Amino acid sequence: MTTETMAEMTTILQGFREQILQAKEQGNALQIRGGGSKSWYGQEPVGNVVDTRRYCGIIAYEPTELVLTACSGTPLSEIEAVLAEQNQMLAFEPPHFGAGATLGGMLASGLSGPRRPYVGAVRDFVLGATLMDGKGEILEFGGQVMKNVAGYDVSRLLAGAMGSLGLILNISIKVLPRPFAETTLVFALSETDAIKKMNLWAGQALPISGSCWHVGRLMLRLSGAEAAVRSARQVLGGEEMHDAAAYWTALREQTQDFFSQDEEHGLWRLSVPSTSAALPLTGKSLIEWGGAQRWLFSDETPEAIRAAARAAGGHASLFRGGNKNIGVFTPLSTPLLKIHQRLKDAFDPAGIFNPGRLYKDF
Repeated sequence: MTTETMAEMTTILQGFREQILQAKEQGNALQIRGGGSKSWYGQEPVGNVVDTRRYCGIIAYEPTELVLTACSGTPLSEIEAVLAEQNQMLAFEPPHFGAGATLGGMLASGLSGPRRPYVGAVRDFVLGATLMDGKGEILEFGGQVMKNVAGYDVSRLLAGAMGSLGLILNISIKVLPRPFAETTLVFALSETDAIKKMNLWAGQALPISGSCWHVGRLMLRLSGAEAAVRSARQVLGGEEMHDAAAYWTALREQTQDFFSQDEEHGLWRLSVPSTSAALPLTGKSLIEWGGAQRWLFSDETPEAIRAAARAAGGHASLFRGGNKNIGVFTPLSTPLLKIHQRLKDAFDPAGIFNPGRLYKDF
């Protein structure tokens, strides 16, 4: 960054600090927001808006080191365009859910796309982060290299915290090269058979990078070296999908027809062990992540849906739409709730950052 740009960033940070200190003094809530593309996610946001979009720009990018550091308000589309020039990518395929998606929103929401079970989640790629806490102080965590740490790895704790711990300023993230070859195979399978196949193939040396089952069709994406992809295709069979890139983008962004259901029922996201059999729930479903992530539109009660997920060894969240008064995320056990509360108190003792966004009383 130029000296002029750095001076401008310093002014913006001072503005953030003043807004935080004023909110702390007056006891007002602050709603941290970037492009607003995920404002619908979690409980209803409340408070005066802290707009991160003015704090933007790529601070450092070393293609040979596979590390990028940028400000939280930087558009995801800008980052992905820069990476594409070097034939690199954010391997966990973060969903945008809108043109205004930012890097900070990516980390705060903690959401990952189709490649997640095969390469890791957002938190697995975060190397470091800078945070402004509830006292207006700037805290730095991690760095630009992978290393073991003792205690909490705070930079990774920010993933999925929905901005409840503080204002994310900068993020250092690991990137990966794009695969040399990629193809998608389609198989006609029932839900039960698809779950069995996905788990069988997951235990084999196959370059799988995406899987999705819906209404009798299993889509399997293969990525890697040309020889590996070609060999896997010969072993697996199936029919090759045309325009597969558009399919996986639509799945990531939830623009496929499946996701355009009646929002009165709400879209449920069930996280269960990949080997779990088809759940005893009525409705329309779509399965991702080798069987571990299951999307559901159903007339079943929230209690029944959560009970079925719990019986399978997982949990269920009301991802989009529906009645948020029931609680979007699965209630925490008392020990976990205490840990969450202690972390919140440590970083945001006045409770001003995105209050109630994760849980109504948190």
